[in-house]
Amino acid sequence: MLKKLSGAALVMSVLAGCTTHSDDQIQTNPQSIAELNQAKQKLGQQLYFDPNLSHNRSQACSTCHNPQAGYVDSRDNGVGAAVSLGDNGHSLGDRTAPTAAYAMFSPPFHQNKAGKWVGGQFWDGRASTLADQAAGPPTNPTEMGMGSKALTVERIKENLAYQIQFESIYGNGILNSADQAYTAMADSIGEYEKTADFAPFDSKYDRFLRGDYSLTKEEELGRTLFFSQQFTNCNQCHQLKTRPGADGETFSNYQFHNIGTPANTALRKVNGVAADFVDAGLLNNPQVTDEKEKGKYKVPTLRNVAVTGPYMHNGVFADLRTVVLFYDKYNSRALRRKTNPETGQPWQQPEVASTVSMKELEHGPALDDRRVDALVAFMKTLTDKRYEALLER
Repeated sequence: MLKKLSGAALVMSVLAGCTTHSDDQIQTNPQSIAELNQAKQKLGQQLYFDPNLSHNRSQACSTCHNPQAGYVDSRDNGVGAAVSLGDNGHSLGDRTAPTAAYAMFSPPFHQNKAGKWVGGQFWDGRASTLADQAAGPPTNPTEMGMGSKALTVERIKENLAYQIQFESIYGNGILNSADQAYTAMADSIGEYEKTADFAPFDSKYDRFLRGDYSLTKEEELGRTLFFSQQFTNCNQCHQLKTRPGADGETFSNYQFHNIGTPANTALRKVNGVAADFVDAGLLNNPQVTDEKEKGKYKVPTLRNVAVTGPYMHNGVFADLRTVVLFYDKYNSRALRRKTNPETGQPWQQPEVASTVSMKELEHGPALDDRRVDALVAFMKTLTDKRYEALLER
């Protein structure tokens, strides 16, 4: 005899960290699961845009992951959008808010067979899943500023529509437990972030793969260079699929590297972080203890990269072309890539010099300006259709 779990019972079992045991095989209705996920996504969408989940009722998930701006924080915040401003009106971070677009494809944080750390959310992977990530900002005092899970749940309970949805999806009495209700909130936001809103795969590049767009000569040169095993190192980190041109490419292998990014000294003059502070990157992840991982950050997706600057984990570079020149300096030491075009000064030293991925960075010949521009042109084709107008700004 087969038993069926209701949607609420199924979710309550998961939230409690339990497994339902029975001598009978447990069967769930696929249609019921699909309906349950749709309900969770609908709730998660409402929560994602709700500023009432912040202390001063001024900030939502969408504030720092704005769907109108490639799911990054597009506010100036007094630092050129390099980092986010907290709900309290004065706290500034030391890292950029990564895009939430295509984040669903980052696997849970783990070590692969080669012993390399892969996946997770945030720049250091410390949140293993989307739900784990969604649970962080509301109670972070420098972000949304709620004092506790319980206070966050009290805000949820102010909304009758939320009460009805939480009980329908997660079970009667779910809001009576602050821990379980808070976990349910994060779970639903994480499910919303798995919808096509965040990953439409409709850029010019995707349309090119489907035969609906013809690349310009410059874009085609950039594509050839990007996927080349000889002329660039782009694909060593920014290619997930084994075959160039594969559908659903997210342009990240979700591993962690130190590419020699300098500290953002201009940011630290205003955000209260000491000028000599060293961000340990991946080593800040509680699961990571090996000093060899210091200064490494997760390889970001290049989807929408042309409209989601400033760049690097700390927003130190404003322009995408600067980023390409920064990479090219590793292959142009005797040539002309010695100066940061944004400052007119020599490139700053790496914030963490001991773990720079020189093997991956020193690959291929130096690029002339034509090829630099071609790579930028190709990366612009990775922009979702809804953001193409932003390329003209």
